[in-house]
Amino acid sequence: MKGFWREDQRRILVSAVLLSGLLTAPAVSMGDDARGRNADEARLANLVVQDCGSCHGLTLRGGLGPPLRPEDLGELPVEAIAAIIREGVPDTAMPPWKPLLSPEEIHWISQQLKSGALVSP
Repeated sequence: MKGFWREDQRRILVSAVLLSGLLTAPAVSMGDDARGRNADEARLANLVVQDCGSCHGLTLRGGLGPPLRPEDLGELPVEAIAAIIREGVPDTAMPPWKPLLSPEEIHWISQQLKSGALVSP
């Protein structure tokens, strides 16, 4: 029964994230690649603050999940951060994001976390 509860929690979390993304995703201009890219990056940055921040803290200093500031990620390469985001962490609250984000989006988030570009003061 314990395994079922985790799976049920994971489904609820993924459903909530999907709904959140659909409700908050900005419209992307069809004719302007730079504007579309900026809109995508703004959407992803918002996802990190809102969705990741719900566990890792809104300033990414930690909470239920560990802190995600550059000094806390240490020597972890961008590829390792991307793997954690993509696959999740079994037996924790960290879900796999591969059903919701493209490989490019996951890589962008990983780079931003590593560089500190998404960190609020």
